[in-house]
Amino acid sequence: MDARTTIIHPVVSEKSYALIGEGKYTFRVDDRAHKTQIAQAVEEIFGVKVAAVRTAKVRPKPKRRGPHEGRTRGWKKAVVQLAPGETIALFEGAETA
Repeated sequence: MDARTTIIHPVVSEKSYALIGEGKYTFRVDDRAHKTQIAQAVEEIFGVKVAAVRTAKVRPKPKRRGPHEGRTRGWKKAVVQLAPGETIALFEGAETA
């Protein structure tokens, strides 16, 4: 599996931004990707050293829109902990000159 297809996009939420202070970054990943593939993809894309990866399946939620009922899609989330001293500049915000 290619690194760019393993990592779909970063998760933007209050909880994920709170974890950045601890060196943990949250991503939505391909459902078939395992921890080793996720770690290799983050290292390849961002050029950092990964210390640990935790994964979770986000369950689908029931939704209604008028008389129509349905469910959101389930997806896989990965929380990647970087080695001490490593950061991903994408999440830190770009400095303007």
